[in-house]
Amino acid sequence: MNITVLAVGTKMPQWVDHAVRDYSKRFGREIQFQLKEIKPEKRGAGVNAAQAMAAEEQRIVAAIPAHSYLIVLDERGKAPTSMELADSLKKWQQQGDNLCFIIGGADGMTTNLKQRANMLMRLSSLTLPHGMVRVLLTEQLYRAQSILHNHPYHRE
Repeated sequence: MNITVLAVGTKMPQWVDHAVRDYSKRFGREIQFQLKEIKPEKRGAGVNAAQAMAAEEQRIVAAIPAHSYLIVLDERGKAPTSMELADSLKKWQQQGDNLCFIIGGADGMTTNLKQRANMLMRLSSLTLPHGMVRVLLTEQLYRAQSILHNHPYHRE
């Protein structure tokens, strides 16, 4: 299974890159994990939020791997537990789905992109910094995989 995370934003703090890299190395052979950074649209000089989101949408759509099950992170999405995410991951693996998660830019994402998604998912009801979202998503995907393999990383 391939898991791709498309994240609008570049130049994250070193701890973000280190943590994502650390968790992504733990997946093993079954999951090929890749984080792709999407260049954010410059703000100001007559570029409003809608224009910025539209420009970012074009970049995001161009980077979505073919035949991917598309999951957009959104504050109005379903907030699965770790066990529910593990169940979903198992189902997606059995169906042979490749996953693509999208983390939007500072202004969010277009309605069109959200409607294109197979699923809207929320990691938290709190507002989180983009770097933290990358780390949290990668860790939760690793946790889901460890649950499926009865690894002691997750405790209930």
